[in-house]
Amino acid sequence: MEKLRMTSPDLTVSNVAKIAELFPCVITESVNADGIPVKAIDFDVLRQELSDHVVEGPRERYRLDWPGKRAAAIAANTPIAKTLRPVRGESIDFDATRNLLIEGDNLDALKLLQESYLGKVKLIYIDPPYNTGSDLIYDDDFARSRAEFLVGSGQNDRSGSRLVANPETNGRFHSDWLSMLYPRIKLARNLLSEDGVLVLSIDDGEHAGAVEICKEIFGASNYLASVARVTKKTSNKGTHFAPSKDYLVTVARNADAVGPLMDEVDEAYRRKFSATDERGAFATVGLYQASLDPLRGCSNQRYWIECPDGSFALPPGPHRPEIIEDAANLSPTSREDKVWRWSFDSYLQKKELLVFKETATSPLQDEAGNQSKWNVYTKYYLDDRLADGKRPRDFLDGVTNDQGAKALNELGMGKFFDYSKPPELVRRLLAWIADPDALVLDFFAGSGTTGHAVMQQNAADGGRRSFICVQLPEEIDKKSEAIGAGYTTISELCRERLVRSSEQVAERAGLTAAELDLGFRFLRTDSTNLTDVLRTPDETGQDELAGLEDSVKPGRTGEDLLFQVLIAWGLEVSVPIAVEQVEGREVFVVDDGALVACFDDVTPELVRALAKQEPLRAVFRDSGFASDDARINAEQTFKELSPATDVKAI
Repeated sequence: MEKLRMTSPDLTVSNVAKIAELFPCVITESVNADGIPVKAIDFDVLRQELSDHVVEGPRERYRLDWPGKRAAAIAANTPIAKTLRPVRGESIDFDATRNLLIEGDNLDALKLLQESYLGKVKLIYIDPPYNTGSDLIYDDDFARSRAEFLVGSGQNDRSGSRLVANPETNGRFHSDWLSMLYPRIKLARNLLSEDGVLVLSIDDGEHAGAVEICKEIFGASNYLASVARVTKKTSNKGTHFAPSKDYLVTVARNADAVGPLMDEVDEAYRRKFSATDERGAFATVGLYQASLDPLRGCSNQRYWIECPDGSFALPPGPHRPEIIEDAANLSPTSREDKVWRWSFDSYLQKKELLVFKETATSPLQDEAGNQSKWNVYTKYYLDDRLADGKRPRDFLDGVTNDQGAKALNELGMGKFFDYSKPPELVRRLLAWIADPDALVLDFFAGSGTTGHAVMQQNAADGGRRSFICVQLPEEIDKKSEAIGAGYTTISELCRERLVRSSEQVAERAGLTAAELDLGFRFLRTDSTNLTDVLRTPDETGQDELAGLEDSVKPGRTGEDLLFQVLIAWGLEVSVPIAVEQVEGREVFVVDDGALVACFDDVTPELVRALAKQEPLRAVFRDSGFASDDARINAEQTFKELSPATDVKAI
């Protein structure tokens, strides 16, 4: 029996739990004064979480460490002066699609998506570089102050130079790879929904490090499994063993919120659930199990089950004498009691599921010691997703890399990639984890397998899943046949794969791309649209003042500004956008009036027309107003006609 606590609550334990919810990575193991292992806060790591520079102070503790970890830790928290610029000409169904293809550094992209997609992604699947010694990894350098980083954040528009070789002879071979992955996983966690799951493909080389990173960032209790996947059926390479597998490192935002994973139920299995009641389709299973060998005795099965005719049933003995002698006391009364293979609590929960069938061959006996005429079954429901053998195994066969090559060959792109994950793999993950309307993210998009798989699955089951794919414009190997076909970067090939996939899926489904939402909005990471106006008077010449009147960089369009506004306001950059002409000006209407934006010259007539639409938000270009008085008058017009509208200028 649990003892009644006679002291006040232990607030330290409560506070540790609260900190763990915000920063799982700061939880470690320690021992108290009595030498008992306890959870503890790693205050050095907590200081790092709350700092914008590298914090020193190593202590001995249980954790994964490597040279450069502290520098990598600040990467996720360091701001960037960048934005996402839309490219209509590279998109399909730009105004209506909910899918995104982002070209650029995935660390930048993850930072730019933080507010817009916080807690909205159900499944993240990534296939990062395996670090074989020939892979390219991101060259991150965050061992700088925040100010230095902001100054340097407007570097190349195209990020191909961000990749560097990582040969095994490098003294930081593993460390550089871990430093590359750490901040990206950290940012990705923020985007997952409460019941969201991240799955990471990796081989033996970095599997251990990837698992420990995920445990540290998500918390060890949210690590679900490393599913071994057969990548090839035959192989003669390798030193001691022929490599033929990789792993799907699977971790949840909150494991308690993730329901039981379930493989897709085939029709043969579904036919077993032929009976129905108010809860739906169900099957029955015999409550008595042959594994309960009568020769071993059934002393733990103390209580009888009452049958429809008033008789009682129990598996065959021998039983303790008091069971037979005390037939009047047949019901369990406390948690100490057990009913057959059920605990007391399980019996109370499940006794309404009992089904009785008359039979001449019952293995049970009645209260007189004779064969019972009843057999006892329990219901189990198809929708409970708990049927034996239907949970996915942690060993996955049947989705080999050969299928990835086949998928590319069918698109006429088989010679462009040496390795590509099969769409069937991502579709299996969608069946396990994602809902029919889930948002799926892949920030190492590569050949575009994830986007292709989402399209296929939606066409197969009528789902409304959407995807976000991010790929760096990594230069293609000069020897690749893709060069001869006119492609120069991996991101170009990724886009081409999504275009061809869209056409293929639409053709096979007999529908248009718009009907299935097989389009994508193409965006590119770039430096901010706003000019650097952080200058002191003594640094600014008289002839430069006119150039500083407009805060927007030359060559940036109204649509460029719109997407920076969407990011700043935390709106999804996949929302529907309509372009209208109002009072002779270009006006963007986002998500049926959630936001209206005009970056042309602003007139009183335009302001009144937009205010009458009563949008939730309205934004203008600051330099679009003729004067400060004109801007103030616009604010007053909205207060008069649409007081609930949030009005801003950039």
